[in-house]
Amino acid sequence: MSHRVLLPPGWPRPSGYSNGITAQGRMVFVAGQIGWGPDHVIGTQSMAGQVQQVLQNTIAVLAEADAGPEHIVRMTWYVTSRDEYHAEIKEIGRVWRENIGRHYPVMAVVEVSALMESSAKVEIETTAVVPD
Repeated sequence: MSHRVLLPPGWPRPSGYSNGITAQGRMVFVAGQIGWGPDHVIGTQSMAGQVQQVLQNTIAVLAEADAGPEHIVRMTWYVTSRDEYHAEIKEIGRVWRENIGRHYPVMAVVEVSALMESSAKVEIETTAVVPD
């Protein structure tokens, strides 16, 4: 594996993300994905349901570059409600593990007032590194 999780001595292991990752290889950048399917229809209004579709969309784009969830090194999440995100965090965690596994890249979650698609509740940008 060309990735190494960075955890400074004495720091507690973070839950659900990594503080830092070093990686070497071919970089893959995935545009912000929202919770709609290939038909551009958002099928659920739950944040966890939209996260599930976002992760599936991200995995589909990664596959086009011969990459998978294990190659993800960084994600930026944009959510329209911090409170809804926290209220559904257990379900979001379950959806994460079903789609990504127990791989936790570097992440930031940012609350925004709105996304470009009015019914979208989450958008995620992803960077992956595939070993040479």
